[in-house]
Amino acid sequence: MPIKDSEYLADIARRVHASWPAGLEREVVYPLGELPVSTYLRRRAAEAPETIAVSFYGYDMTFAQLDEQSDRFAWYLRASGVQLGDRVAVMLPNCPQFFVVFYGVLKACAVLVPVNPMFKEVELAYELADSGALTLVFWDALASVVDEVRPESRVERYLSVSIGECLPEVPAYPVPTGLDAPPAHPSFATPLFEALAGAVRTELPEPDIDLLAALNYTGGTTGMPKGCEHSQRHMVYTAASAIQTQRLEEGVSLVYIPIFWIAGEDAGLLIPVVAGTRVVLLARWDPQAVLAAIELYGVTAMTGTVDNYVELMDLGNPDGKSLSTLRYAMAMSFVKRLNPEVRRRWREFSSDSCLLREAAYGMTETHTIDTFTLGFQGGDADLMSEPPVFCGLPMPGTRFKIIDFETGELCQVGVEGEICVNSPSVTSGYWGNPEATRAALRDGWLHSGDAGLIDREGFLHYMGRRKEMIKVNGMSVFPGELEVLLGAYPGLESVAVVGVPDPAKGEIPVAFVKPAPGAVLDAAEIEQWCRSRFAGYKVPKVRVASQLPMTTTGKVRKELLREQLMAEPPAAT
Repeated sequence: MPIKDSEYLADIARRVHASWPAGLEREVVYPLGELPVSTYLRRRAAEAPETIAVSFYGYDMTFAQLDEQSDRFAWYLRASGVQLGDRVAVMLPNCPQFFVVFYGVLKACAVLVPVNPMFKEVELAYELADSGALTLVFWDALASVVDEVRPESRVERYLSVSIGECLPEVPAYPVPTGLDAPPAHPSFATPLFEALAGAVRTELPEPDIDLLAALNYTGGTTGMPKGCEHSQRHMVYTAASAIQTQRLEEGVSLVYIPIFWIAGEDAGLLIPVVAGTRVVLLARWDPQAVLAAIELYGVTAMTGTVDNYVELMDLGNPDGKSLSTLRYAMAMSFVKRLNPEVRRRWREFSSDSCLLREAAYGMTETHTIDTFTLGFQGGDADLMSEPPVFCGLPMPGTRFKIIDFETGELCQVGVEGEICVNSPSVTSGYWGNPEATRAALRDGWLHSGDAGLIDREGFLHYMGRRKEMIKVNGMSVFPGELEVLLGAYPGLESVAVVGVPDPAKGEIPVAFVKPAPGAVLDAAEIEQWCRSRFAGYKVPKVRVASQLPMTTTGKVRKELLREQLMAEPPAAT
């Protein structure tokens, strides 16, 4: 008999309530109210004008300066003819100018389109055409890439940014090569600071929290990216709920993940402004700069990949930098997986800070922070759970349900199915793609395409993408689960699991494993290790690989691994 929706959701809510950490508010708490994030910036600038908003290699920008500079960019846009809802593409690495442009676009009630600065001509041309952007702000070092797409682009105005213009004469720590290059603004573009200096005060539209504010393009490994429509309501909810569940109400955050990613947008651009705290921004990952910044600024929270933390620990701390202020270190798992040994090493290395899973479950469609894990680290419960990809509890105000992929019926607790999300930050739709929007958004729920389950305690567990799910003799095998389990094998640095057709079993899993530096892996030994630990149908064929193909956003390109396997001649019988 089908489960009633109301009864199911009430049952899940009771389980979540029973597992909720003591002392944590159950409803989302907005620091200054449910207001547009651009209004948060104005309020922070009015209440604490001299408080530092952004630090960048020793260059500091106060909230008052960020507010005034972003006003100037909004004035420039409006005077240049940018209208309500016009798209403004931004192709910048991490830099203070990104903050100015981001909040200026929101104040002008235009629509931000973050573009990966690692893109080549074809990728840039696609996102400019798909979004219909008429304005492009870009790093001057990328002028040749931009110039290549100009003949076929609809872009009407170009603004160039020199990163070096926001660097002090004597940086607080070494600046990555190329960022301190002299300005090289191309003739077809207006330098950003020139545009700001010449901007004339003009009336700006009243901010509307529900207007389209950003198109964040999905970074999937297959198909063309889709623009996820997000409003300032989505942004402020994401920031407020993360502040609440990650204990970010005060302190100093360190961000080096790209802020053109939606996860970086949350960590760098939104959360600090909504919280009214300082963000120490690095242009890119640099272990020595990270250690120096933590000590210099008294960093209390940082976000990075598991690979970053392992590299820090492997390099050690030769200069004896103090990490005593660090309370929380959030870890994202793209290649390496967080495990108890990595957490134990980090606790010893960092003077007892806790290594947590960051945004344990999230998608570009939901502004990427849908669950939290803080409070569930006792005895490494979050890392030792079954199934192994523990995502924690839903953010305050967010709900999950699990449905059968084929029938759409609700699944019992503990039964695998499709993860569906209902949240104040779910995308309004896919830009220019009503068919994809109808397929994904139904009756207020986002159908993720991800496989997972909700356990007896109300915790969400992620199993993998449905299209990646492997059917071995009719039984489901999830690559994400195998990747976590294989992560415990000694000497293994990273792993990616794909499924390929098999005449006897329908499909079989194949694990591509990359050795850690100095390690030697033997495929047969790993397979035997798996047979002693996994159900037989889950044991993968193992391939040792010196490298794994990666996307520009740090994900393994599994379709290339699958194509490699499919192109091989059939094994001799």
